[in-house]
Amino acid sequence: MRHLPILLSLLMLPLSGCEGDSHGVALGTLERDRIAHVATSSEVVVALPVEPGSEVKAGDLLVQLDDTLQQAQLDKAAAEVAQAKASLAKLRHGARPEEVAAGRARVAGAQAALVESEASYTRIRNLADQRAVSQADLDKARASRDANQAALLSAEEDLAVLTNGARAEDLEAAQAALDAALATQALENKRLADLRVTATRSGLLDTLPWNLGERVTAGSPVAIVLAGKAPFARIYVPEPYRARLHPGDQLTVHVDGIDDSFSGRLRWISTEPAFTPYYALNQEERARLMYLAEVQLPDSQASLPIGIPVQVDMP
Repeated sequence: MRHLPILLSLLMLPLSGCEGDSHGVALGTLERDRIAHVATSSEVVVALPVEPGSEVKAGDLLVQLDDTLQQAQLDKAAAEVAQAKASLAKLRHGARPEEVAAGRARVAGAQAALVESEASYTRIRNLADQRAVSQADLDKARASRDANQAALLSAEEDLAVLTNGARAEDLEAAQAALDAALATQALENKRLADLRVTATRSGLLDTLPWNLGERVTAGSPVAIVLAGKAPFARIYVPEPYRARLHPGDQLTVHVDGIDDSFSGRLRWISTEPAFTPYYALNQEERARLMYLAEVQLPDSQASLPIGIPVQVDMP
């Protein structure tokens, strides 16, 4: 915005005898900071509560886009957060008392079955020594005993899982899943908020490029705000006066069509000229160098429109 082309004859004054001239002027126009509020998604305009040309404050709603789809996305994200919280709470609380009691009952049943199979195996082994039963019966009894031993070990391990609680790794994984769900919810909430296009700075609502009911294009401007209470003068300062100026200096501003002059504050001035040659300049050529600058007008001149030519007295 600040590197605008030099308007040649409109912005350059004859500077004959520059070294002795201390009452030159810099020419320019009145401007305001243009704030373009863009659409973050392609949705339909459902409300335009402020008319163009109205004064707005930071936070005022300028354009409302349809949020039906995005609200559904946010609801989905909220459900995923609830699910992740429940999973983490389940791991932290561990097994219910009823589940632990059932696990102990399975262990007791496996122990009883093992005792019975051990006794049966002992009887059949004694009979096998007397050759009263076959080797197949002995093998079957031994297999039953071994199976009951394995069942008891499995029941004991299951009970240990219920009583020892979740592993640290499982808790960390569940916490990470919850954090991811919360981040997704925050993202969807931000996207929902972006469908309410609000003013980021106080100023004047200049234009609303889209009409009510139109589907905007993502990334396109939907509201233009001219920020600030009063415009500023964007001027080109001739080179002989650059070294005398510093941000904060008070300068006299003359606006075309207004008899009275205004006191403005130099809020910014370029450190580089608009045209920089590659060779040393003589006195006449140095006078053609211009430095872009901005002079803020007082708040009392808020009604001045932009684009009006101005001239600013140089010190």
